[in-house]
Amino acid sequence: MGGVSTQIAYEVPKTEEVAKYLLAEFNLGCDAHVTDHVYRVYVSTFLGFGGNAARQRYEESLIRNTAARNKLLGEHVGETAESPLLDPCLPTDLQDEIGPSTQKLHLRGTGDFDECRQILQPFLNRTNESQTSLSGIFQPTIDYSNSQFYGFSEFYYCMEDVLRMGGDYNASKYAQAAKGYCATQWKTLKERFDSGLYASHADFHRLKYQCFKSAWMYEVLHTGFSFPTNYKNLKTALLVYDKEVQWTLGAILYRTRFLPLRDIPQDSLKGAHSHWRHSFSFVNNHYLFLMCFFIVLLSILLYLLRLRRIHRRVAQRYTPSSVPWLEEGLGSPSLPVDL
Repeated sequence: MGGVSTQIAYEVPKTEEVAKYLLAEFNLGCDAHVTDHVYRVYVSTFLGFGGNAARQRYEESLIRNTAARNKLLGEHVGETAESPLLDPCLPTDLQDEIGPSTQKLHLRGTGDFDECRQILQPFLNRTNESQTSLSGIFQPTIDYSNSQFYGFSEFYYCMEDVLRMGGDYNASKYAQAAKGYCATQWKTLKERFDSGLYASHADFHRLKYQCFKSAWMYEVLHTGFSFPTNYKNLKTALLVYDKEVQWTLGAILYRTRFLPLRDIPQDSLKGAHSHWRHSFSFVNNHYLFLMCFFIVLLSILLYLLRLRRIHRRVAQRYTPSSVPWLEEGLGSPSLPVDL
């Protein structure tokens, strides 16, 4: 989960019948004909379901619904700091202002984690259809008893930055910690923040919206993606085997899956003779061929520039009367002798 979007990706067993267009098939082996390293991966991206984008959608809904309600009932809720709209997704007694200057809405947090979760459920856009997730998108069956998931970015930040419980995810313990944070007075949270009790990279924005994001993460995971609350094989992390795992790594794997290594016959690795015989098969790859062509061209240009500089230096070194001697290839002229 990032700030704007949320993604889920996992391998789908070959025994699971899923429409081919819903899956991405990757062969990470060295031979396109060998299927030992073929993986069927379900990947889905949900734009607008990241932590910050979800909060923005939520605030837009508050502004729109409060304005309509005030107009209908003749009330003035949220129009001033003295009559704020109560927001269960903000820490207790936190006062906030949202919306454009012409339509400011004043909020005061009540810090109710469970109520916040209930309010956020409609923003998941779930449907009543089976095997669907966020926005009614089809989601292949997950074998929860034989799987291991990792939660990155916002999943990790929500658990670690403030709650300091990153790592193995336990829904009950996480909900209890989030509930306690939401219910804490805003003044107390700021004092803890100023005392450096939270992670070093936790900022004021994190402190302010931790309650909302905690509830949003919980709902996306358990209501949106339907992970059971007793699921024990989710780890929130920044690193896996000491390597940072981000979408860029997946993009690199995808873009390099057809490198020339696949085109080298396996028998070329059996002996030195065959190795040399096939070592130049890379010329068949137009990318490498173009690279070599431009390198050779650049070398020639640099060589010509070097020759031109040498010629200029020689021309400047000798007098005009000695230049014809250089051009005609004659012997060295007699040099004047000082008497």
